[in-house]
Amino acid sequence: MLETILACKREEIEALKQTTTYAKLEQAVAAADPPRGFAQALSTAAAAGVAVIAEVKKASPSRGLIRADFDPAAIARSYAAGGAACLSVLTDERFFQGGVEDLRRARAACALPVIRKDFLVDEIQVLHARAIGADCVLLIAAALARAMGMDVLVEVHDRAELLEVLRLQLPEPVLLGINNRNLRSFETRLETTLDLLPSIGAGCDVVTESGIATPRDIARMTAAGVRRFLVGESLMRKTDPGAALARLLAPVSG
Repeated sequence: MLETILACKREEIEALKQTTTYAKLEQAVAAADPPRGFAQALSTAAAAGVAVIAEVKKASPSRGLIRADFDPAAIARSYAAGGAACLSVLTDERFFQGGVEDLRRARAACALPVIRKDFLVDEIQVLHARAIGADCVLLIAAALARAMGMDVLVEVHDRAELLEVLRLQLPEPVLLGINNRNLRSFETRLETTLDLLPSIGAGCDVVTESGIATPRDIARMTAAGVRRFLVGESLMRKTDPGAALARLLAPVSG
């Protein structure tokens, strides 16, 4: 599945390069609203309890359609009211049924910082992300994103990927996402985060991703020192995602 997705991304990159130029994207970046401070919003919320990146996602390759009545703006407002620190918006069209307009609509509907969640493998995609209003991107190419004022969430899935990232010696602090879902088998285990924590230094702010569904999951992670969470599917399946988020956070804030 991952190889299929990356092959599709290469096609999309070539199509993007046919429809725009680096110069045009740089002009759009210069005209865009300033980034809202994704990492700072997480740090502020984490200092007060826990910080949740609430995800706006219509579908996924492994689960199919998650939410039929999909309104990114309404979902964003609901999450903001429910206590989210930031938003994550899926912009992949083919596999997640998302799009760049979803990010624009979600960001315009609230004051929360937004990460563009996609498979970004080329610098033109990073420029495009800032041009459409993203405050943060998910990728390894951190230098280019930071030059445009965006924060970077560096995602790993296992120990080998973690060691590779640590060898890069990225400027601290590093926003390090640990995805508990195996992209090859789609198995989700919270132990992925817990097992990797001892290998992570003090310069990394850990975000645990995937598989967070109950207050018990939150408590298990906070007991291990993790205070930043990316939560998507368990909220998107609820009628009111923001109310579901508030219930998830209630034992922490109560």
